[in-house]
Amino acid sequence: MDEEVRWLTAEEQHAWRSFVRLHERLGGRLSRMLQSESKLSAADFAVLVSLTDVPDGRQRYQDLGRALEWEKSRMSHHIARMAGRGLVIREECPEDARGAFVVITDAGRVAIEAAAPLHVEAVRELFLDHVTPAELRTLADISDRVVAKLDEDPA
Repeated sequence: MDEEVRWLTAEEQHAWRSFVRLHERLGGRLSRMLQSESKLSAADFAVLVSLTDVPDGRQRYQDLGRALEWEKSRMSHHIARMAGRGLVIREECPEDARGAFVVITDAGRVAIEAAAPLHVEAVRELFLDHVTPAELRTLADISDRVVAKLDEDPA
């Protein structure tokens, strides 16, 4: 295990740390705005967005967990909290006794429909208004390429 460490160059380190700082600050600010304006956490919002992205508003637990990159215990606890607030329900899977679905409720739809416009405006104000269309395309290309590489080995 005497592999040579490929240390970051000054330019790589600057770019990486800038990216991490952007991700942390932007995520934190969006989370706080979402919570204060809509009473949804960033995690609630992510679950509801995933459920509204599918036609019948339902996803298998494991598929939703994989899409969100959440561990099984986090999924279980968070979905239970959301169910307690009436945003989602858990439905057993008739074909697979061990499987279950997470299903958005009418209250969950109302919550996401109220939160989404506020979230979009915050994304515009905090991020999109500060990048050019060319920079946005470059960012999308980079993000798509890195995500595709990560998806090759979904450890």
